[in-house]
Amino acid sequence: MAGQGQRLNVVPTVTMLGVMKARLIGATRGHALLKKKSDALTVQFRQILKKIVSAKESMGDIMKTSAFALTEAKYVAGDNVKHVVLENVRSATLKVRSRQENVAGVKLPRFEYFSDGETKNDLTGLARGGQQIQLCRAAYIKAIEVLVELASLQTSFLTLDEAIKTTNRRVNALENVVKPRLENTINYIKGELDELEREDFFRLKKIQGYKKREIERQMLAAKQYADEQEAEKISLKKGISINAAHNLLAVEKDEDIIF
Repeated sequence: MAGQGQRLNVVPTVTMLGVMKARLIGATRGHALLKKKSDALTVQFRQILKKIVSAKESMGDIMKTSAFALTEAKYVAGDNVKHVVLENVRSATLKVRSRQENVAGVKLPRFEYFSDGETKNDLTGLARGGQQIQLCRAAYIKAIEVLVELASLQTSFLTLDEAIKTTNRRVNALENVVKPRLENTINYIKGELDELEREDFFRLKKIQGYKKREIERQMLAAKQYADEQEAEKISLKKGISINAAHNLLAVEKDEDIIF
């Protein structure tokens, strides 16, 4: 029999047995669904991890290419090109917006960049180095694209990692705590109900035996009473015949009538 800490403290009744069975069915279904959710999140987690590794590997080459393009632009156009570019910038043309994706009930943040407005430095480097400046700009736009993608992947990676940990904790709790406790409670209720049934059967058996003995006692008393009555009738009949014979003999004759 399970200990008090391994089962719920309930009253062992048929109604409570039905409630516990329903709760066990719900816990079993919830465990199966959470297990499927955990598997789906794990698959997505591994895919994102592969994308992060690929993005970080390409990140080094892209940053190296963009830094080299900046060096070429400075070499061709001179150091003053930096101030010219900064003077032409009024607001950011490349912006980042976020949205959410639903993966097995978990909302993953996704970042994507977009262009807003026109570029104001089309004439920058017109005198010299214009081509290198445009190549440098394109290289850094590519770097920004990879950075935004990497930020989106890493944010989704952290969110998925936390969701998987939470889901696995719930799966383990249902599998190792809730379901065994409900099963122990059901076994406890069944054992108590069986014990009550055995007690009722024993009590009915005792009552039936008592009634049987009482009926036998009453039948024996009735038989004894009938025998006594029969004996008394026989004795009464014998008494009447003796008395009647005695009385007939004892009757005196009437005196003769003389006319």
